[in-house]
Formats: sequence, structure tokens, C-alpha cells
Amino acid sequence: MSGVIAEIEACIPALRRYAAALLRDRQEVDDLVHDCLVRALDQLHTWRQDSNLRAWLFSILHNLFVSRLRKNKVRGTPEPLDNLPDGVAGMPPRQDLHMESRDLMRALDALPVEQRTVLLLVALEDLSYADAARVTGVPIGTVMSRLSRAREKLRESVDGAGKARPVLRRVM
Repeated sequence: MSGVIAEIEACIPALRRYAAALLRDRQEVDDLVHDCLVRALDQLHTWRQDSNLRAWLFSILHNLFVSRLRKNKVRGTPEPLDNLPDGVAGMPPRQDLHMESRDLMRALDALPVEQRTVLLLVALEDLSYADAARVTGVPIGTVMSRLSRAREKLRESVDGAGKARPVLRRVM
């Protein structure tokens, strides 16, 4: 049992990265990862030891994220301007890398959730197509198709001229 707990602990940074890429808000990221870990520990008895623990954890995180999206569609998510730090709304970016990262985040946000999740699982978290298919609950061909469409949309939206920027090469 302690070996499985150690494996779960080793996956926390990857879960945080994936959640951060999906949500961007640190508090929401912390909440999502916490809820994922609580559910994983609560449902540990349902995990098959012959399966990939990392993919199982990503499945839980993904399903929680999708559930929150559905819930937020119904309730809405108002964001008061008072929560922004002073001057953030009017400050232009100071570095090219920051601007490229911002463009990438906007382009990622503009992708349909199905494409964005597959892209993040494969490109950012380095999951195999098969593991990404298990996490999202779709056939592997669908994963490949969504990944291809996501990469193409990113290329079009981030760099209309077709020249990939250094920060985007791994994703695209």
C-alpha cells in the first residue's frame, strides 16, 4: 500500500501541471488536484494493479475537470475585477517569451475542450495515445484525430505565417 501511495505522490507535479494548463487559476488548480487525490485515495480499492496508475489518476482529474465545466456552464463563473492585482489589466507584456506564452495560452483556451485535453495529455504530460484514450474515454483513433486538429488550429491561431516559435515547437 505504501508503494502505491509513493507512486501517487510522485504523480502530483504532473497532475498540477495538467490542471494548471486547464484552469490557470492557482486556487482552482489546488482544489482540482486535491479533489483528484481525495477521490483516488477513496477509490483506491477500485484501481487494478495491472493498470497504469498515472493514467488512472489523470482520468480522475480529467473527469473532475469536465464535471466542473458542466457545473460552471449552469452556474456561470463571474470574476470581479477587484480580484486582479493593481495594474495587471493595463500592463503590456515586457518580453517576447511572455507574449508568446500568452498567445499560446489564448490559443489553447480557444481550442474545444476535447482537443485541448488530448493535446495537453500527449504533448505536455507525455502520455501515450493509448493512455490518453483511456483517460478521456475515447478510441485511440479519436485521440489521434483530435490531436491533429488541435495542433493544426494552434499553428493557425498562434503563427499565421506558418513559422513555429521556439516555445511552441514541442506542442505543435
